Amino acid sequence: MFVKNCWYCAGWDYELSQGKHAILARRIADEPIVLYRKPDGGVVAMEDRCCHRQAALHLGQKEGDSIRCMYHGMKFGPDGKCTEIPGQDHIPEKACVRTYPVVEKDNWIWVWMGDPAKADPSLICFSVGPGDKNWNIKTSQVRVNANYRLEIANLMDLSHLTWVHRNTFGGTDAYTRNKIKHVMTPRGVRSTFWVRGVPAPVFAQHMFPPGALFDLSFDVDMTLPCNFILHFQVWTAGTATDGPSDGQLVLDSYSCQAITPRDADSVDYYYSWGSSVATDGPGMSDMLYEAINAAFLEDREMLEAQHQNIKERTDRKMVDIVHDAGPGKMLWVLEKFLKEEASTQIPIVQAA
Repeated sequence: MFVKNCWYCAGWDYELSQGKHAILARRIADEPIVLYRKPDGGVVAMEDRCCHRQAALHLGQKEGDSIRCMYHGMKFGPDGKCTEIPGQDHIPEKACVRTYPVVEKDNWIWVWMGDPAKADPSLICFSVGPGDKNWNIKTSQVRVNANYRLEIANLMDLSHLTWVHRNTFGGTDAYTRNKIKHVMTPRGVRSTFWVRGVPAPVFAQHMFPPGALFDLSFDVDMTLPCNFILHFQVWTAGTATDGPSDGQLVLDSYSCQAITPRDADSVDYYYSWGSSVATDGPGMSDMLYEAINAAFLEDREMLEAQHQNIKERTDRKMVDIVHDAGPGKMLWVLEKFLKEEASTQIPIVQAA
């Protein structure tokens, strides 16, 4: 169900402080994970199960660079090895907890769920984080009770902007008539298209006179497991019918979205949107933040209802239409990696 040799987003870096009780519990690809920050600033990710009676380690406490289980007091170092058992001098060699490679990049925390020997940081997707001084990026997150494959299909088919987001991003049916260019990449799909001579997105139409038209540029990189990086630009409507707009650039923005499957029925969605400093203005990126929060609630409502229907009616066949080309390509990439991993056994490496 889940690709293991992959970097999964575990949240924003600001969610892990140096506080004694600053411990995060996550479920990633159906595995319970606990994360905490060491005094030197590094992040530890380990299985959220004590090796004694499988108590949840996120209910424990930090001690230096270690974490102590508060069921019977066993203490584990950042390498997962038990270093103390209250009331017992001998520590069994098997008293350890699995740990995972962790990388912080672009203000996201990434955890590698598969073979540690294959944990290549260069495989982490490009993104623009709130720490980039050239962009005014606002961050947020939401939980969606739907399978992550539905999120892949949703993000690879932006024709739904017309309908699902009719009160936020829509305002035109031009999204349904676009010829999108999809190019396969080593771990995903890149999609590019223009929407020309259309009104501004609904959330921004009040800023312009009636009849104002724009050219919209979408440049999307989608990568495993479910990372969506959108470079979105808005230009005043030009005369060009192919290639870049010859209008005036009025918005240069990035929306970076990492969707992490918790299990078969839910995801944690970490996302952002913001303008370049060059095209920003007072309140502009704040408006983008408000709009994307509202839009993702629209997505959540649709996807959760869809997920429930699919679970209840497994015998119902779905009919493909023209807008399924993008989702089909990305889901093909997912299946390819799942089959490759199924053909080889991924070792579960325990600290020893």
